[in-house]
Amino acid sequence: MTVSRTICLGFLAVITAGTILLMMPFSTSTGEWNDPIVALFTSTSAVCVTGLAVVDTGTDFSFWGQLFILLLAQIGGLGYMTTTTFLILLIRRKFDLRQKIAIQQALDRPGMSGSAQIIRSIIATTLIFEITGIFLLLPAFVPDHGWDQGMWLAIFHSVNAWNNAGFSLFKDSLIGYQSSPLVVFTITALIILGGIGYQVILETYILIRERLQKKTEHIVLSLDFKVATSTTIILLILGTIAFLLVELRNSQTFGNLSLFEKLLVAWFQSVTPRTAGFNTVDIGEMTTAGLFITIAFMFIGASPGGTGGGIKTTTLRVLTSCTKAILQGKEEVLLYERKIALSLILKAVGVLIGSVGTVIISTILITLTDPELDFIQILFEVVSAFATVGLSTGITGSVSIAAKLILIVTMYIGRVGVLLLMSAILGDPRPSRVHYPEENLLVG
Repeated sequence: MTVSRTICLGFLAVITAGTILLMMPFSTSTGEWNDPIVALFTSTSAVCVTGLAVVDTGTDFSFWGQLFILLLAQIGGLGYMTTTTFLILLIRRKFDLRQKIAIQQALDRPGMSGSAQIIRSIIATTLIFEITGIFLLLPAFVPDHGWDQGMWLAIFHSVNAWNNAGFSLFKDSLIGYQSSPLVVFTITALIILGGIGYQVILETYILIRERLQKKTEHIVLSLDFKVATSTTIILLILGTIAFLLVELRNSQTFGNLSLFEKLLVAWFQSVTPRTAGFNTVDIGEMTTAGLFITIAFMFIGASPGGTGGGIKTTTLRVLTSCTKAILQGKEEVLLYERKIALSLILKAVGVLIGSVGTVIISTILITLTDPELDFIQILFEVVSAFATVGLSTGITGSVSIAAKLILIVTMYIGRVGVLLLMSAILGDPRPSRVHYPEENLLVG
């Protein structure tokens, strides 16, 4: 039982438990047993913080069903190992070396020291931002739905936004609040902060604290911080401009809105593919260009250490820096005057190839099981599932059972990670002392 197998089987165990709970009569609004495929799909979507839904969450599930989805999304966002370690800390047990290594791999940390402290800070950060989101959303939901329902809506959407899950209790997601700056900026802030990574938030907190205390010695920001923040800002700005341009004349999405509302919707649409799953416009009515831009942003995803999916912003920057180095005739890959190790470059290439391969295979399989669907719809659905986004053109509930099972597997692979899953299947790699002669090869 290797560390990678522990993590992968842990996610499977949580998905199985969630499926059983969502199948129970008390989880459905009708009081009858739920369809096993619906329960399995919903549980997988929640644990993998995706948000794809085959039924309407707000009407088909009872309060208990919605609560189970919320808890599964919370566990999925924190990660299996983070949740397990927190429970161990609660009962005041010490965890061994294997658990420290598992935490290191699950959080993609360079070392094993301070594992207990980082887990406590992650839980505290999560609670602080989710509670803040709840209070900010109350003024928007309570006047429309009353205190009880308004409070539950605020809790449900705040937790789902922070965990980049994307489940909504409204039939049209957040389209009804597309003109509300409070809802738009609160949800997008939670999505960005949840997906940017705990390490970035921690460094930001330390930086602000030192500035307020006016210390002469300032913190040296890590390369992770610089890459994650700069890439996120660039992608958000480019996304807002791109969606505004391609959807400006589309009467079904942006066309009939005021300029301020167009900017709000474009901003939200730029944030949500990174990998939240909420929407303030009908995704199925977007132009083909808009859909392809969304696919690209979904595939990139969030940052390492956060609650989002995709190939991650750091992978994108490493690969683009490799391209830049080749064009400039350099033999070293640099980022912010730091040399990128060969092992990280190989890992980035592996993530890209594995991700593209998974998307291609899943897309081909669904085109065979559901040939009546448009290719763009299938590709959109598959990338949304793999990148754990949750956006859909509206075909999730109508696809065949075989297609649903393919999407379930795709969501699972996207959540645990291609490389981690392959390591769990093949076992930990064994270093070789055999070295082979080098030879040139024509490339490009």
